[in-house]
Amino acid sequence: MLASLNTLVINGIYAQPVKVEVDLQTGLPAFELVGLAQAALKEARERVKSAIKNSGYEFPNRKIIVNLAPADLKKEGSHFDLAIALGILLASEQLPNTPNPDMFWAGELSLDGSLRTVPGILPMCLELLQSKPDSIFIIPPGNSQEAAW
Repeated sequence: MLASLNTLVINGIYAQPVKVEVDLQTGLPAFELVGLAQAALKEARERVKSAIKNSGYEFPNRKIIVNLAPADLKKEGSHFDLAIALGILLASEQLPNTPNPDMFWAGELSLDGSLRTVPGILPMCLELLQSKPDSIFIIPPGNSQEAAW
């Protein structure tokens, strides 16, 4: 099954929307992250896997492909964790509903599944206010004061 969620990436002082696409396939278990992901983002595999398991869900024993589109835009940072984890849970049908396409997600996952604050929320909020003013932005509670600016 395929799941798709929205997040943003910081590009200089601006933010740009990114689509997180998760596909579960048959085959040997693997977790592939594609779409010009930098080294720190590739570490999301371990954080996401532990967070899913420690939150009471099952990590799928299948081939997981996560695409971050557009592929030609460099992606770095830990704020992709939340969207990746939710995409895996949606694709494996452990969560029942597909999120609203106007929702955006950003947050680093701790190994126990809780959300940690991330840098760059203000430029992400400004981008959404300008380009998608009716969108909903889900962020860690620790970033709420920054987002309120």
